[in-house]
Amino acid sequence: MIRKLEKQDIDEVMKIWLETNIHTHDFIDENYWKQHFEDAKDGILNVDSYVYEENKQIVGFIGVIDGYIAGIFVKENMQGKGIGKQLIDNCKQKYKKLTLHVYEKNTKAIEFYKKMGFKIVKKRNR
Repeated sequence: MIRKLEKQDIDEVMKIWLETNIHTHDFIDENYWKQHFEDAKDGILNVDSYVYEENKQIVGFIGVIDGYIAGIFVKENMQGKGIGKQLIDNCKQKYKKLTLHVYEKNTKAIEFYKKMGFKIVKKRNR
C-alpha cells in the first residue's frame, strides 16, 4: 500500500534512508550520509513523500519536489519486488513530468530508471 508519509513514520523512513545510502553508495564514505542525516530528515518531512507499506511495515519511500525525485529508497531485502516501480508509477499519476539525478557509479539504479522510462539527458563529472 502506498500512502502519504506521516510525521510518526520518520524514524523508520530515516533508518531505510541511511542503510540504503551506505549500502548502495559504497563509493562514498558512510560518514557523508551520517553527517547529512538531519538535513535529509528535515527535507523528507518538507517535500511530498510517500511510503510503501507491507504488513504494517514501511519498506520503501519516495520524496518529490515539484516533479523532481529527491530520493527513492527500498529496503535492501525488498528490492527487486516491484516496490520502486509502484512508488514511481504512483508519482507519475501525480506529476506531469518527473526528473532525477543519480550517481554514475550507481549502475543498478541507472538500469532501474531506464526500465522505468527515464532517459539520460546530461552527465556531469563529479
